[in-house]
Amino acid sequence: MKTKIDFYELPHCSTCQKAKAYLQTQNADLGVVRDIKTNPLSRKEVEHLASLVGGPENLFSKRAIKYRELGLANQQLSPDDLIKLMTEEYTFIKRPVIVRGNRALSGFNSKHVDDLIDK
Repeated sequence: MKTKIDFYELPHCSTCQKAKAYLQTQNADLGVVRDIKTNPLSRKEVEHLASLVGGPENLFSKRAIKYRELGLANQQLSPDDLIKLMTEEYTFIKRPVIVRGNRALSGFNSKHVDDLIDK
């Protein structure tokens, strides 16, 4: 039995749409598909996803508009700061987040997805 793949997304995000379509072409067995805007992640969930992708810095999106608006590039942000920001504002989470078992990745790169779903 294949391990189900959980998919955290924003449905209107073009990167999320590409990633989901790619997973479908690979016959990936999607489990949970969660819209992180309408169903926000708790701090505990953000911490868990961050641990799966190698740390909060790998889950945090510096491309979010609020990142620039708040001038965060000029600040020293601790891992706890990143977790807090991602918990409070879904746009700080790099999307999509693709989880298979105890491994995950954020963002979309077909080669990295292949590595995740083939192991």
